[in-house]
Order: sequence, then structure tokens, then C-alpha cells
Amino acid sequence: MAKPINAEKKIKQALEKIRPSLQMDGGDVHFVNFDELSGVLKVELMGHCAHCPMSSITLKQGIEEEIIKSVPQVREVRAVEM
Repeated sequence: MAKPINAEKKIKQALEKIRPSLQMDGGDVHFVNFDELSGVLKVELMGHCAHCPMSSITLKQGIEEEIIKSVPQVREVRAVEM
């Protein structure tokens, strides 16, 4: 029987699907951590995404929507600065 894929691995796989579109605009996203109890995923926006005035829209309407579709355990995605 196959072992179930944990939430962190699913999140990282979903980020890999999102990453090319961010990279086309000179940005990127990096997994920081995921709190399974609260459902909060923390990511770091990098490159142009880190300082773009549209980064909050990219975060909520792009990254968060896609991650929640792929990983229902995620309830919210927050950007943090490292």
C-alpha cells in the first residue's frame, strides 16, 4: 500500500507548478513553513515579487488560490520576509 503524501510535500509540489509563471516576471516563491493546526502556510516572495506593488494580489489570488485547491489543509497563505 502506498504511503499517503504529507501536506508539506503536496504544498511544495503545488509551488513547483506555480513557480514558472512567477519566474517569467522575474520573481519566485520559497516555502518557509506550514502550521497544520492553524492551516497557515508561510512563504517568502523573492525577486521582483518581493517588492512589486501587486505582490499582495499575486499572493492571495494566485498563490493562495492554487495552493488551497491542491492542498485543502491550507487555509491561508502569508508572505514573510526572511
